[in-house]
Amino acid sequence: MTHDLHSHFGTGEDEGRRGLATVLAGVVGALALVLGVAVWVLWPDADDVAKAPNPYGTQGVSIVSGTVTDVRAIDCGGGAVGPDGLPAVEGDCGELLVRTAGDESATVTVQPAVFRTGMEVGDSVELVRVEPEGTTEPTFEFLDFDRGMPLVWLGLACAGVIVAVARWRGLLAIVGVVATIGAIVVFVLPALLAGENPLIVAVVGSSTIMLVVLYLVHGVSIRTTAALFGTLIGIALTAVLGWFTTDWTHLTGISSEDDQILMAVAGQISLSGVVTASMVIAGLGVLNDVTVTQASAVWELRAAQPEASRRSTFVSAMRIGRDHIASSVYTLVFAYAGTAMTVLLLVAAYDRSLIEIAGTEQVGAEIARTLVGLIGLVLAVPATTAIAAALAPAPSEPVPDVIPDEGHDPRLV
Repeated sequence: MTHDLHSHFGTGEDEGRRGLATVLAGVVGALALVLGVAVWVLWPDADDVAKAPNPYGTQGVSIVSGTVTDVRAIDCGGGAVGPDGLPAVEGDCGELLVRTAGDESATVTVQPAVFRTGMEVGDSVELVRVEPEGTTEPTFEFLDFDRGMPLVWLGLACAGVIVAVARWRGLLAIVGVVATIGAIVVFVLPALLAGENPLIVAVVGSSTIMLVVLYLVHGVSIRTTAALFGTLIGIALTAVLGWFTTDWTHLTGISSEDDQILMAVAGQISLSGVVTASMVIAGLGVLNDVTVTQASAVWELRAAQPEASRRSTFVSAMRIGRDHIASSVYTLVFAYAGTAMTVLLLVAAYDRSLIEIAGTEQVGAEIARTLVGLIGLVLAVPATTAIAAALAPAPSEPVPDVIPDEGHDPRLV
């Protein structure tokens, strides 16, 4: 749908909006330049990025795929305590006959915890193939299920649903997700492994991602710019609160065996700094959702009440924002609880009080991450709403009666 700008604005009002758009374009351009320089400065040399040798890439060791052709239960013959001193998982082990992609026949044993999942003939698995020197017969060990194709089909189904419902916007959102993952893999993680300041890397990476993704998905407009400014304020607040909280609660970032391995592989990394960086990145999606929604709410309220004052529009939009805050609070809590479910089950199994469990590094870090993310998100709502109310069309400006579902709103020029 095409709209004539002059049919909705007077010449002076039209020029005013164009002037505002020009000023904002200059601000965003300067911001993009600063972030570009920051990324260039922080971009690590390949030689500085810590690397660990691939345990399955040594001489005579490789990973092979195969298909289960036979399954049977066998007696594990283990005791009540495992070799690491922890209680062993009781039950039958599984013996699998596997035909590998190289047409080799392998017999492997799987532990009860894996066998209980219901292994069946036809399952795709991955094996570790070891070919010792001086022998002709390789040995095999079970590594994991081959989940490649199920995940591919699940991803395609998810993308199909998004595009079918959200159409062009959905497709752009998928492109934005790909760009986000690419930025994290190509820039954020290597920079952290190279020993760069984790908090600075997280702020620069997150801000750059949002600068690109917001305009890519939601289009170039004053409304999107308002959402961007609100998002950047939320990132800054989360970064400051995360830095203070990590130091105040003495979070070291070493709470599991994986953390210790990472320290051994990349000793130059500050794991406490990584905890702070994770606080910035973890809540980015919900923060972006809130700021975009608030900016859109202000514009829709302006369309419904063109004569309302900016203060009145702000107050009305904040009513929407409070509902969004309420839903986002438990959204973040549920998200973190879901990802940490195994840890929560483990600590709940021990005979310890809730206060003791919450004070541990493993659980305390999740609690701190959730609380910091919530504070940053909540404070970003009034900030974004105020920015959007200030940048939205003035109360005296008429607005079109029909807002196109797709494309650009002429009031945003």
